[in-house]
Amino acid sequence: MLPLRLAAAFVLIAMIAVTTWASSEVALWKTPREVVMHPWFIATLFDTYFAFLTFYVWLAYKETSNLARVLWLVAILLLGNIAMAIYLLRELFRLPVSATMEDLLLRRKALPAT
Repeated sequence: MLPLRLAAAFVLIAMIAVTTWASSEVALWKTPREVVMHPWFIATLFDTYFAFLTFYVWLAYKETSNLARVLWLVAILLLGNIAMAIYLLRELFRLPVSATMEDLLLRRKALPAT
C-alpha cells in the first residue's frame, strides 16, 4: 500500500500546487468565454465530472453513513481530485502497509459485538 499512499499524496500535493498557482494567476469566474465555450473544454469537463462520479460510486459503496456519502459527494464535486486524494489517503492510512488491494477496495466488515 506504500506506493498507493505515495501516489495519492503526490496527486494531492500537485493538485493543491496547480490550483493555488492558477488561482493566483486568474480567478476561476474570469475564464474567457472563448475558453469556456470551446468544445474540447466542454468535453473535458464532462469527462472529468463523469470520472468524479465513477470514483464516487466506489466511495458510496465503502461508506455506510448517508451523511458521509452526501458530504463526500459535495466535496468531490467542488474540489475534484483534491477531495478524491484526501479520501484515498484516509482509506489507505486506515489500513496496515501489508494490506491487500481487496482490503482497500471492499467495504470494511463490521466488528462483532462484545
